[in-house]
Order: sequence, then C-alpha cells, then structure tokens
Amino acid sequence: MDIGVFTPLTSWHAGGEYLRALGPQVEARGFESLWVPEHVVLFDEYDSPYPYAEDGKIPAPPEAGMVEPFTALSYLAAITDTVRLGTGICLLPQRNPVYTAKVVADLDWASGGRVDLGIGVGWLKEEFDVLQVPFEGRGARTDEYIGILKTLWTDEVSSFDGEIYPLQETRMYPKPVQSPHPPIHVGGESDAALRRAARHGQGWYGFNRPPDKVAEGLDRLDKFLAEEGRDRSDIQVSICPYFHGLTPDDVKRYEDLGVDRVIALLISMTADDLPQALDALQPAVDAAAG
Repeated sequence: MDIGVFTPLTSWHAGGEYLRALGPQVEARGFESLWVPEHVVLFDEYDSPYPYAEDGKIPAPPEAGMVEPFTALSYLAAITDTVRLGTGICLLPQRNPVYTAKVVADLDWASGGRVDLGIGVGWLKEEFDVLQVPFEGRGARTDEYIGILKTLWTDEVSSFDGEIYPLQETRMYPKPVQSPHPPIHVGGESDAALRRAARHGQGWYGFNRPPDKVAEGLDRLDKFLAEEGRDRSDIQVSICPYFHGLTPDDVKRYEDLGVDRVIALLISMTADDLPQALDALQPAVDAAAG
C-alpha cells in the first residue's frame, strides 16, 4: 500500500522557501504522493455547511488563503523527480473545463507523467457565486466536464456534444504522458459521488474516514461498480483520514480493507518545522513498506 500526504498550502506559509523544502523532503522520505486542496476564495461569513466538521465550518481562517493547486504542483514538479502530484481536490465544476484540461495535461507532460487529478463538486455555494457559476446542477456539469477533459487528453481532434458545455472540434497539445490520461479520482461521500467514481473514475478519494468508516463506503462503491460492469480491480481507492491521524496499526487496517493508498494530513507552518511534522508520519510509511 502507498502512503501520500495531504497538505493545505496557504499564503501564510507556502512561499518558495517552504515549497523548496516540502517537495524534496516528502520525496526523500518515501511518500508516494503529495496532494493539495483548492479554494480560490474564502469568507468571513457563509451559510454553506462544511461537511467534514461538526460545526459546519472549514478549519481555515479566510485571510490565510489557499495557493492555487496547479501553480503549487507545477512548482513542486520542477524540484522533484518521482513523487506523484495530486489535487485533493480540484473543484471541477467551478472551472472552465478546457483550461483545466490544458493545465493538467501540461503538468503531466512537464512532470513526466506524475499527475493524479482528484475532483469534486464542491460544497461552498458562496464560492460558486463569486465565480458566477451556478451551484445548482454542479453534478451534471461535472459529468460533462469529465467528458471534455477526456476528449481533449486523448483524441487527435476533440469535440463534445454537451447540453451544458458543447465543445466544437478543436486540437489540444501537448497530450498527457500517462495513457490513456492522468487518473481521475472522484472525491466525495455521497451516493452521487460514488456513482460518478464508478462510472467515470480511475479512483475514489474518500475523505475524513478512519479505518472503521471505510467498509461502509467501499460496500456502496462495489454496488455502483457492479452496475457499471466494473469491480474494485478497475479503480484505485485512496483514503485521507484527515484529522483522525494515522498510526502503523491503522495502516494495516486500511490495507486489510482493500485500500490502495492512504493520504495522511501533513501540517507544518515553516520549513524549519517540516522535518518534525514528517517525523510524526514516518512510522506509517515504514509500516506500509514493511
């Protein structure tokens, strides 16, 4: 089983010095992948409930600001060689799908085929409002956008007959290095998200799930995979425990449940305290390797 890290990158700490420490140290210590989240704006007041906290509030002050994920991953690609680079997650229905296809393809091309595209439909309506994108219907929009990504990545001449976003015949190059394209990991805990993973994805990105909360999600995923004529061998299961922590015993439990990758939360605020934060996660890497 692989061990990755999920690390929120904020304007408070994730400048060049920090990123130059982060990428090489994560890679040197044997972590398989590095995942970063996305929010283009945050708010002092908002009504949308954050689904991963009891109080419904995201644990990030609005003035911290998150670094745009593909900007950060491009920087990290230039200073690493082997670690995979993932979005956990990219808010796909908020974005223009053609530009998203382009930036993912270019990052995969420049990094030598190391991109994992984690996507989700988003939860923060106020963010959609700022971007002037409808919050309603974002699931259907996501499904169409996945189709647009795939044709732009794989077809010599691309087009898509969409109700929301029709794409006329066009060419996009360079194509991604990975064949047929960078893996799409669908994030989310709802039946709709799991159906989307089963229908369109190469992976499911489960979030905020300790080991005792994994089997329920996998049972639903297996049902939806069967409906699509697929099974677990067709899809990679990645689980982020988030604030639940990760011990060597947890690693074994995840592995026994059939999880392919565990993505541990990494929190550090300076380049100087990064080694200590990584030290705390090293036993999980060693357990997975052993």
